[in-house]
Amino acid sequence: MKFVNLTPHTIRIARNDADVIELASSGVARVASTDEVVGNVGGLPLVRTTYGAVTGIPDAEVGVVYIVSAMVLDRTDRTDVVAPDTGATAIRKDGQVWAVRNLRTR
Repeated sequence: MKFVNLTPHTIRIARNDADVIELASSGVARVASTDEVVGNVGGLPLVRTTYGAVTGIPDAEVGVVYIVSAMVLDRTDRTDVVAPDTGATAIRKDGQVWAVRNLRTR
């Protein structure tokens, strides 16, 4: 199994305390978005964001799993795309996620 990191950050996957895989970014998958000012609140513009297509994920390849952000994962139905699980099981250092123990799917 080959993992390809399509987030802008290095991702660490901890299989156990001694086995941590570090994956540098190999490009970035994104969700297209458009902002529209729809009013104001307290004198500030009120903006609505509309999300569109996912870009930056290569075609499926046997034995390859693409790691993307949770937002990108939410916008695709592909079974070869996962996101880091940054919830309670993630390993934190100085309050920031340092590594994940799980990957999420849709």
